[in-house]
Amino acid sequence: MSSGNLSKVRNRIYRYRKRKIEFVRYLSWRFWKLGRKESWRKPKGIDSKMRLQLKGYPPIVKIGYSSPKDIRGLHPSGLKPVIVKSLRDLETVNPERDIVYIASSVGLRLKSKIIEAARERGIRIVNGGMM
Repeated sequence: MSSGNLSKVRNRIYRYRKRKIEFVRYLSWRFWKLGRKESWRKPKGIDSKMRLQLKGYPPIVKIGYSSPKDIRGLHPSGLKPVIVKSLRDLETVNPERDIVYIASSVGLRLKSKIIEAARERGIRIVNGGMM
């Protein structure tokens, strides 16, 4: 991606995330036990005001709220996330297009080797820590 194209993608991601809607579980505002859970449940009651989409009730999940196809799944920087488990996986990463997440199953010794190799190639790492 060129730098001009990347900045357009970043702006598009920022604009979308700014207007992103938080979907709340039905009656989570009334019951403390439901309010702690952040899981979405579709309202299915026969008289549920939220299911009927009446004015004054929170919106329900619909396909129209999904993010645009060209920015779906991208990191906020506009780069495509790639999970790396070994040094061999790092060879396929393009520094201009991809950003790296080191897998959680990787140990400390291999993680430090991956970070060194990524720095030499100019690859950005999201969860590199303070190494």
